[in-house]
Amino acid sequence: MTSKGERTVSKREKMAGGEGYTLIEQLLSDKQRGPGCRMFSEVTLEPGCSLGCHEHHGESETYYILSGEGLYQDNDRQYPVKTGDVTYCADGGAHGLQNTGDSDLKFIALILKTQSV
Repeated sequence: MTSKGERTVSKREKMAGGEGYTLIEQLLSDKQRGPGCRMFSEVTLEPGCSLGCHEHHGESETYYILSGEGLYQDNDRQYPVKTGDVTYCADGGAHGLQNTGDSDLKFIALILKTQSV
Protein backbone atom coordinates (compact mmCIF):
# COMPACT_ATOMS: atom_id res chain seq x y z
CA MET A 1 0.00 0.00 0.00
CA THR A 2 1.03 3.59 -0.64
CA SER A 3 -0.59 6.77 0.61
CA LYS A 4 -1.12 9.84 -1.58
CA GLY A 5 1.74 11.71 0.07
CA GLU A 6 4.21 8.85 -0.48
CA ARG A 7 3.95 8.78 -4.27
CA THR A 8 5.85 11.15 -6.55
CA VAL A 9 4.47 13.06 -9.51
CA SER A 10 6.62 13.51 -12.60
CA LYS A 11 6.14 16.34 -15.08
CA ARG A 12 6.75 15.58 -18.76
CA GLU A 13 6.88 18.41 -21.27
CA LYS A 14 5.19 17.96 -24.68
CA MET A 15 4.58 14.24 -24.06
CA ALA A 16 4.26 12.32 -27.34
CA GLY A 17 4.38 15.66 -29.16
CA GLY A 18 1.45 17.14 -27.23
CA GLU A 19 0.98 20.68 -25.98
CA GLY A 20 2.09 21.86 -22.55
CA TYR A 21 2.91 19.18 -20.02
CA THR A 22 1.56 15.99 -18.48
CA LEU A 23 1.63 15.15 -14.77
CA ILE A 24 2.04 11.43 -14.01
CA GLU A 25 1.66 9.84 -10.59
CA GLN A 26 2.69 6.17 -10.56
CA LEU A 27 0.19 4.32 -8.39
CA LEU A 28 2.27 1.13 -8.21
CA SER A 29 6.03 0.60 -8.22
CA ASP A 30 7.77 -1.36 -10.98
CA LYS A 31 7.95 -4.38 -8.67
CA GLN A 32 4.28 -4.15 -7.74
CA ARG A 33 3.18 -3.90 -11.39
CA GLY A 34 5.13 -6.99 -12.44
CA PRO A 35 6.22 -7.94 -15.96
CA GLY A 36 2.81 -7.72 -17.66
CA CYS A 37 1.94 -4.13 -16.72
CA ARG A 38 4.00 -1.19 -17.96
CA MET A 39 1.90 1.60 -16.42
CA PHE A 40 -0.80 2.06 -13.80
CA SER A 41 -0.89 5.79 -13.11
CA GLU A 42 -3.08 8.79 -12.45
CA VAL A 43 -2.46 11.31 -15.21
CA THR A 44 -3.40 14.99 -15.19
CA LEU A 45 -3.72 17.30 -18.16
CA GLU A 46 -4.29 20.91 -17.12
CA PRO A 47 -6.45 23.17 -19.34
CA GLY A 48 -4.81 23.67 -22.73
CA CYS A 49 -2.51 20.65 -22.35
CA SER A 50 -2.58 17.48 -24.44
CA LEU A 51 -1.01 14.07 -24.77
CA GLY A 52 0.01 13.76 -28.42
CA CYS A 53 -1.16 10.95 -30.67
CA HIS A 54 1.13 7.94 -30.26
CA GLU A 55 1.14 4.26 -31.23
CA HIS A 56 1.30 1.15 -29.08
CA HIS A 57 3.17 -1.96 -30.17
CA GLY A 58 3.21 -5.11 -28.06
CA GLU A 59 0.82 -3.52 -25.56
CA SER A 60 -2.62 -1.94 -25.11
CA GLU A 61 -3.63 1.17 -23.17
CA THR A 62 -6.87 1.99 -21.37
CA TYR A 63 -7.90 5.38 -19.96
CA TYR A 64 -10.55 5.73 -17.25
CA ILE A 65 -11.61 9.39 -17.05
CA LEU A 66 -11.83 10.50 -13.40
CA SER A 67 -12.71 14.17 -13.92
CA GLY A 68 -12.82 16.86 -16.55
CA GLU A 69 -13.53 16.71 -20.26
CA GLY A 70 -11.50 16.34 -23.40
CA LEU A 71 -11.17 15.18 -26.96
CA TYR A 72 -9.88 11.63 -27.44
CA GLN A 73 -8.19 10.66 -30.70
CA ASP A 74 -8.68 7.00 -31.65
CA ASN A 75 -6.55 6.36 -34.74
CA ASP A 76 -8.14 8.71 -37.32
CA ARG A 77 -11.36 9.50 -35.37
CA GLN A 78 -12.02 11.88 -32.48
CA TYR A 79 -14.54 11.56 -29.65
CA PRO A 80 -15.49 13.83 -26.76
CA VAL A 81 -14.80 12.23 -23.34
CA LYS A 82 -15.96 13.12 -19.83
CA THR A 83 -15.96 11.79 -16.28
CA GLY A 84 -16.74 8.06 -16.19
CA ASP A 85 -15.80 7.31 -19.81
CA VAL A 86 -13.33 4.53 -20.66
CA THR A 87 -11.18 4.45 -23.79
CA TYR A 88 -9.16 1.53 -25.17
CA CYS A 89 -6.23 1.54 -27.58
CA ALA A 90 -5.44 -1.95 -28.88
CA ASP A 91 -1.99 -3.26 -29.78
CA GLY A 92 -1.01 -1.59 -33.07
CA GLY A 93 -3.41 1.33 -32.56
CA ALA A 94 -2.77 5.02 -32.03
CA HIS A 95 -4.40 7.48 -29.65
CA GLY A 96 -4.07 10.87 -27.96
CA LEU A 97 -6.00 13.09 -25.56
CA GLN A 98 -6.55 16.85 -25.30
CA ASN A 99 -8.02 18.74 -22.35
CA THR A 100 -10.78 20.91 -23.87
CA GLY A 101 -12.28 22.05 -20.57
CA ASP A 102 -11.66 24.76 -17.99
CA SER A 103 -10.53 22.37 -15.23
CA ASP A 104 -7.97 19.56 -14.93
CA LEU A 105 -8.59 16.41 -16.95
CA LYS A 106 -7.60 13.47 -14.72
CA PHE A 107 -7.56 9.84 -15.74
CA ILE A 108 -6.14 6.46 -14.85
CA ALA A 109 -3.80 5.09 -17.53
CA LEU A 110 -3.26 1.33 -17.66
CA ILE A 111 -0.74 -0.14 -20.13
CA LEU A 112 -0.73 -3.93 -20.38
CA LYS A 113 1.77 -5.89 -22.40
CA THR A 114 0.26 -8.12 -25.07
CA GLN A 115 0.46 -11.82 -24.34
CA SER A 116 2.11 -13.84 -27.09
CA VAL A 117 0.59 -17.24 -27.89
